[in-house]
Amino acid sequence: MSKALVRRSGGGSGVVPAVCSALLPGLGQVVNGESDKGVGMMAVYIVAGAGIVGAIPLVGWAGGVLAGCTWLYSVADAYVHGKKR
Repeated sequence: MSKALVRRSGGGSGVVPAVCSALLPGLGQVVNGESDKGVGMMAVYIVAGAGIVGAIPLVGWAGGVLAGCTWLYSVADAYVHGKKR
């Protein structure tokens, strides 16, 4: 019997979730099955992004830093957890 169609546990590719998170932070976590974490990351990214647009110029940079850090963490986390699956 061929094992070509048998799904293996572990050693998965984290590229697909990482690309999804690069497009929209948190989407990679949803793809990995961590929907609560993904929705939380999306919320933080959207609020921080809105803070950049509507914030007072003196604190707008903080929203930009938070949005950038959330994006970077989301991509890295999706890749790492995708590899573990």
